[in-house]
Amino acid sequence: MALTFDACGGPGGTGCDHALLNTLRRHKVPATLFVNSRWLHANPSLSAELALDPLFELANHGTAHLPLSVNGRAAYGIHGTATVAAAYDELMGNQAILQEISGKVPQFFRPGTAFYDDVAVEVTRRLGMLPVNFTVNGDGGATFSAATVAAEVGRVVPGDIVISHFNRPAAGTASGYSRALPQLLDRGVTFTRLGDVLSP
Repeated sequence: MALTFDACGGPGGTGCDHALLNTLRRHKVPATLFVNSRWLHANPSLSAELALDPLFELANHGTAHLPLSVNGRAAYGIHGTATVAAAYDELMGNQAILQEISGKVPQFFRPGTAFYDDVAVEVTRRLGMLPVNFTVNGDGGATFSAATVAAEVGRVVPGDIVISHFNRPAAGTASGYSRALPQLLDRGVTFTRLGDVLSP
């Protein structure tokens, strides 16, 4: 199964949950990190460090962290991109930044709020990225307690894609994962980066 972590930046938080990343490293658990351009701008040296870490892969979480649509449809109170051109900018603005940082073309995209409309999904694919959502909400946008994170992550089954966040170090995410991961590993669960099993 795949662990994915978002870093939203802006009002959503430009910090880094180093305790969470260290837990993943300690247990040698790979993950896909979806990073927004605002977070990248706030953390340039850390972004470069993560790009070089073979345990992680960087993926595109948008330029302004907007729902991806062609008619402005909102999600969680955030207005989405209103045209195909705006959707293109949301996709490709951050794509260029990530490519410069990592030297690689990111393969995966998840929009702010994880919302796409059907046209935006097709635009994403035509631009060479695989649109990614999730099957398990691991930390409720970094609002769950550590106990709830541990319970949600602990219920995964093969094929799941878990979404959590690594940009809010004060959240219960790191503590929850430090409880859940040893149990999952003891059960024989194996983890993968998206790029190791999927391709656009």
